[in-house]
Amino acid sequence: QVQLVETGGGLVQAGGSLRLSCIASARGFIVAHTAWFRQAPGKEREFVAGIAWSDGSTSYADSMKGRFTISRDSAKNTAYLQMNSLKPEDTAVYYCRAVISGGNLYWGQGTQVTVSS
Repeated sequence: QVQLVETGGGLVQAGGSLRLSCIASARGFIVAHTAWFRQAPGKEREFVAGIAWSDGSTSYADSMKGRFTISRDSAKNTAYLQMNSLKPEDTAVYYCRAVISGGNLYWGQGTQVTVSS
């Protein structure tokens, strides 16, 4: 059984920072890749950033480059999303998605990020 739990969301003023965490409970499995997505009200879910656990290679949506940083801690089975210079348009529910050894995908329940102007 694989479970993903996101933490770290909340309310922050524009220009502020938040760090989201995605903890993978994946006994007997290896996390191969973790990505963050977000979904704002009335909009489709969109890709934010991703990281390969084997070599730490990362990818970002263009609008997040330079403001968001994804990282992982293999010992803690945790991926992070550091978000700086937050804007009101970053307000969304942020979801973690993991690809586990064997290729299966798992999603977390999401964490709300609200940026006030």
